[in-house]
Amino acid sequence: MNLLTFDSQQKLHESAAGIITGLVQTRPRAVLGLATGGTPVGIYHAMVKSYQRGLVSFRSATTFNLDEYVGLPESHPESYHSYMRNQLFRHIDLPPAQAHIPDGNAADIVAECKRYDRLLEDAGQIDLQLLGLGHNGHIGFNEPAHTLISGTHLVNLQEDTRKANARFFHSIDKVPSRALTMGIGTILKAKTILLVVKGADKAEIVHTALTGPITTQCPASLLQTHPRLVVLLDAEAARLFQ
Repeated sequence: MNLLTFDSQQKLHESAAGIITGLVQTRPRAVLGLATGGTPVGIYHAMVKSYQRGLVSFRSATTFNLDEYVGLPESHPESYHSYMRNQLFRHIDLPPAQAHIPDGNAADIVAECKRYDRLLEDAGQIDLQLLGLGHNGHIGFNEPAHTLISGTHLVNLQEDTRKANARFFHSIDKVPSRALTMGIGTILKAKTILLVVKGADKAEIVHTALTGPITTQCPASLLQTHPRLVVLLDAEAARLFQ
């Protein structure tokens, strides 16, 4: 594990973006696993700036997002389809056909999970998987449980997760209760995992995830088993590592 801390979020965002764009510069056909939520916003903005300066092109890359809400229209401002369009995709030259997000409105959810796994398999190993970290230790929407599922699957979101995401909606009642998520097995198959954690409210869970016992009750703890884990923390999130 390679753990780096930053005294400003801007430096963290630029470092994370530099890791991603550096990979695409050296490997134009890279397969990227992407995340959503508050954590990656600054990273995506820095990636867009690199593209606008002519430093990187994404036209040969392929992306796979971790997750999507079930039952939320793609046009809804808080769907992850909308998020990715607004934060990244419409600002760069990634062809739409090469950007993949689970379909949370599929008529057959089981078939959709199988379809997404086939796409992942056909694309080959993910070169770099970007991750944030939930307050309960979830990665993607893989919630704490007695067992964890390897492939893409339907998950019932825990109340803590819905409360954490309620800030993006008018109320917690508007937060979907289910989502499709890439499985833990798929995440751990990535060649490199880039975990980004920010804020004092994440200090305890990131310390537990990276130094505590490996357990399915803290899905992120399984990242300790990965041979190429890069962790970027701001000063507040890193306070227990001092």
